[in-house]
Amino acid sequence: MLVAIAVTAMMAVVFLVPLASLLVATAERAARSEAERQAYLIGSALLVTTDRGTLNRAIAQTAAGRDHRVAVSMTDGSVLGANLAPAAAAALPRVRAAGTPLTVPTDGGEILLSPVSMPQGGTAVVAVYVTDAQLHQSLPLALAICAVSTVLLVAVAVFVADRLATGTVRPTKRLAAAAHALGTGALDTRVRPAGPPEIMAAGQALNELADRIVALLAAEREMVADLSHRLRTPLTALRFSAEALPAGPDREQILDAAVSLEREVDALIAESRRARTPRPPARTDVASAVADRTRFWSALAEEQGRHWAFHRTSDQPAIVAVAEKDLDAALDALLGNVIRHTPPGAAAHIQVIQAAAGVSVVVDDAGPGIAAPARALRRGTSATGSTGLGLDIARRTVESAGGRLEIGRSPAGGTRVRLVFPYAQKPGQPVA
Repeated sequence: MLVAIAVTAMMAVVFLVPLASLLVATAERAARSEAERQAYLIGSALLVTTDRGTLNRAIAQTAAGRDHRVAVSMTDGSVLGANLAPAAAAALPRVRAAGTPLTVPTDGGEILLSPVSMPQGGTAVVAVYVTDAQLHQSLPLALAICAVSTVLLVAVAVFVADRLATGTVRPTKRLAAAAHALGTGALDTRVRPAGPPEIMAAGQALNELADRIVALLAAEREMVADLSHRLRTPLTALRFSAEALPAGPDREQILDAAVSLEREVDALIAESRRARTPRPPARTDVASAVADRTRFWSALAEEQGRHWAFHRTSDQPAIVAVAEKDLDAALDALLGNVIRHTPPGAAAHIQVIQAAAGVSVVVDDAGPGIAAPARALRRGTSATGSTGLGLDIARRTVESAGGRLEIGRSPAGGTRVRLVFPYAQKPGQPVA
């Protein structure tokens, strides 16, 4: 629309300014032609009579004469009608000598001097005064025509541009809305291709992409369900075998592990069969979650002779936009790395630091440290023979909430892993 306004205004200037000049020139020619006509009428009367009374009546019958804008210089030097302006009086000898009409400028307009050759000899001169108002009487009309025409042209151009742009903008907005809905998990969203060919092609491609995503997710869910189902049989056998063991701590530990594995397998099957609908925004108190997972791992840390400390800078809840189970999995990955990849007896310090901009979870250990932090963050990469998924799980969890993961050196010389979360709601507000 802005381009349409600019182009139309430019074209209006290009065409309407010359039109205004033409209208002004036409008005000037009309005023001069009228002066010539009235001079001709009075000149005709001079050819018929030189009687001053008759000539004064002839002058009074013209519009210029009634406005006292006509003067007649007779052959004897006398003047009839209005007073002769100094510029006209100075030009009289030249007009009489040349015998042709002459226009001379004067204050507020111009004077037409028209010579008349008298039958009895000599040359009389009819002077008709034309005012600036008469010369430019069409200028306001010309400017008004230009202004109105420009406004109308711009309005039409804007309307046409809006109609043309709507055909592109609306399908693009629908396309963006459909892509956003797919991104939030509404996989049944489809767009009706419309608009220019390029937008229609993009809409068709988006629909095909959505169909492909649905097919891939369905295949993945079925694969997870099948795999989980196949795991049930050996897990059930493991639990029965553990129940047959003599009573004691080992039997209870194996049974707890088997039952926990069965619960996880059941959860995988339920998750794979759950309808893929958008979930409400997740909210979790990260401080409480860190305290809980620190207590969970403290028993194993105590068995290994570790100094296992937890500290938080505030008693206020620190609400972040992460599901509780996802946050627990990320924390377990970090704390499990400390247990598995540092020597027994190596201390660990877990902190929750709340600031105005966000909350940080800091895990410091006294282990050997990480030589290549960037490599350690690559999914599936490990220098210690593990799966290489722990740090990647933590990274993806914190990034899903708009935060970041940082790896550095701890004060004890080992590894410092820092998860920085933005607040999902300000501290002190009730938990939604």
